[in-house]
Amino acid sequence: MLVESVYRSEDVPITDRFDCWRTLVGQTHAPVELVSDYREEFRVFQRTVNLGAVSVWPASFQPVTFRRTPQLIRESDPEGLHLTLPLKGTLHVSRERDEASYGPYSLNVLTTSHPFEIRSVEGSDGLHTGVGLEVPAALLSVPGRRLDRLTGLRLSTGEGFGALLTQLLTQLTNGTHAYQPADGPRLGTVVLDLLSALFAHALDADALLPPETHRQTLVLRIRAFIQGNLHDPQLTPRAIAAAHHISTSYLHRLFQHEEETVAAWIRRQRLERARRALADPAMRATPVHAIAARSGFPRAADFTRAFRRAYGVPPSDYRHQTAPPSP
Repeated sequence: MLVESVYRSEDVPITDRFDCWRTLVGQTHAPVELVSDYREEFRVFQRTVNLGAVSVWPASFQPVTFRRTPQLIRESDPEGLHLTLPLKGTLHVSRERDEASYGPYSLNVLTTSHPFEIRSVEGSDGLHTGVGLEVPAALLSVPGRRLDRLTGLRLSTGEGFGALLTQLLTQLTNGTHAYQPADGPRLGTVVLDLLSALFAHALDADALLPPETHRQTLVLRIRAFIQGNLHDPQLTPRAIAAAHHISTSYLHRLFQHEEETVAAWIRRQRLERARRALADPAMRATPVHAIAARSGFPRAADFTRAFRRAYGVPPSDYRHQTAPPSP
């Protein structure tokens, strides 16, 4: 599990809930004014996940307005970039030059060096739910004068680098149990590479990115493509390279910097998908050979040998061992 802290309003006396959360937001993001019609019995739940220099904070809270004023900027400016991904509810954002609204799964980009006002609107459960992302601007491979242009852009989360970033943020929102504490800084590096590539693409400034960031973001795109096509038995290095308009030899060179070859990574992901399906009570009635085929193993015998080699037992025995006890 990653290093994280949790704030629950019910753990704090009612009279202190709002002020305690305002202090926490100031420490996580930057000092802001908070205004809410619900401050007397404010409800909020926030996790703060530490990814080295980067922090992610999934939160659910009653409607509130955040204001970053010129005076607060003069008093304290961490020179950071703040991204918000609403999941339930809407954000109405006012900046120096424009106003915009952001619904679920749209990215809002702000800098701590410029004034803004964010008014959150609740979802159907009475709470606004979203993910905040804090990044030191100096760590991004985009000059500050260009970063200022991002605050008015619409960044797509449905495809490309925006989709990869959204997938990662929502995964962290759902829990971090799949990671070890040492994975935090590595994930922070992944976030920085994705952001740099997303911003450079939005600004048509790919030439600004260093070669290593180009390589990392291409590997991330390839991994996401593989994950989405594991069921296809024709998912080969040649097919992957063709889909990304690169040569097969260059694909192999990309994975020389990774822990596994591309073929080994495909096989491990397929086996992991099959293993999770075998342990899933909802798939108990699905034949082993069908699970194998859905995971990209059209030949049951090949699947059984690979599974035994990876996990020490045949797939049928693994399913039996992971079955819940009979009532």
